[in-house]
Amino acid sequence: MREETGRVIITRSPLRITLGGGGTDLPSYYRNHGGFLISAAIDKYVYITLHEPFTDDVIVKYSALEKVKHASELQHPIVREALALVGVEKHIEIASMSDIPAGTGLGSSGSFTTALLRALHVLKKSFVDPARLAEEACYIELEKLGEPVGKQDQYIAAFGGITCFTFQPDDTVDVRPLALAPNTLHNLEDNLTLFFTGYTRSASEILKDQDQRSRRNDDAMIQNLHFVKELGCRSQAALEKGDLHQFAELMHCHWEHKKSRSQGMSNSTIDDLYALARRNGALGGKVIGAGGGGFLMLYSEDKTRLRQIMSDAGLREIRFRFDFAGTHVVAHA
Repeated sequence: MREETGRVIITRSPLRITLGGGGTDLPSYYRNHGGFLISAAIDKYVYITLHEPFTDDVIVKYSALEKVKHASELQHPIVREALALVGVEKHIEIASMSDIPAGTGLGSSGSFTTALLRALHVLKKSFVDPARLAEEACYIELEKLGEPVGKQDQYIAAFGGITCFTFQPDDTVDVRPLALAPNTLHNLEDNLTLFFTGYTRSASEILKDQDQRSRRNDDAMIQNLHFVKELGCRSQAALEKGDLHQFAELMHCHWEHKKSRSQGMSNSTIDDLYALARRNGALGGKVIGAGGGGFLMLYSEDKTRLRQIMSDAGLREIRFRFDFAGTHVVAHA
């Protein structure tokens, strides 16, 4: 006989932007060379609602609706593996919602996985700290499902904040909050802008190419990632000493270098939009995520002018603040 039924649990995980070192968190690179990046959680979220229905069915609502008798029958790979990991086989209803669509470069898959795992652990009355939550999410996406992704998204979703991650060759991850002065934090948050390019895309093909070339020890790819990691370390130093102009210049250098990693990283429209932004007050910027679409992040101290120009070009701005809570429970009744 069940002790409880009808419980509702709501969790949320933040999406993220990358401030330096992106791409060095893939195992194919860091297991040989070590990786480093700076990531920032933002106040745009993936939400998971978990409910215990009065039937034994497993019901999952996302862009599709699934209703099965046993969790192992689910088509949604992350939900299926998360339920198996935590030990839930039936009698559960799960729904997901996101502030921003998937395929926009803000790490929605990692946020989805951490939010789901947090809700399932609350259901099972088991406590997990952010490090374990992140590792379980990485295990599902990287090991069980074999996705060619890195560990950034799961870790920043779990921890939140503006955080430096060092990815060690033995798969351990060192986590340290970026040491920002309050005034630097305020100015960074105020001067960063996000504009939607109008393109959504799957990161899989771009990341798969990077992953395969790293595994083959392709010299051009390895040297590219070495330089990106160096830029990440230099970005940390610039931010921690409050030199936001240097940070913006490094971000511009990063984007110019990142584009050479893959032909799918950018396109003529994105290049034209970035050039337009640079002519109108943007000191630096880049496309967030694997590239090819999604959001264009820009740093500018003349935001009024920049916003008008980008709006006139047809781009929609998404305003944000940093999130320091990470994955957590919103409601439990």
